[in-house]
Amino acid sequence: MVEKLTPTESRQGQRGKPVLYVLLGSLALLAVATIGLLTWNGANSPKDWASQSQDASRKEITGSVTGTSSPSSGNATSVPSDNPAYPQPAQKGANGEAK
Repeated sequence: MVEKLTPTESRQGQRGKPVLYVLLGSLALLAVATIGLLTWNGANSPKDWASQSQDASRKEITGSVTGTSSPSSGNATSVPSDNPAYPQPAQKGANGEAK
């Protein structure tokens, strides 16, 4: 004959909050592991491509990675003379027109 069980007897676990505690504990461990991973990865990662490119460009133009040139330069504003972003002012001709 088939054994009859009450609903309380047929449950796999006790009723209550132990499952909730396990879920909350696992989420807390996941948060700690994620923060640890991101911190470790950020500390050990090399510079990104844009920073490397910018450093190389600064070194090519000014001779140093910090972007400062030597103080013996005759150009007081540190702007290259042929820089299209800073065009030279037009020089007026003999009749007052721009050349």
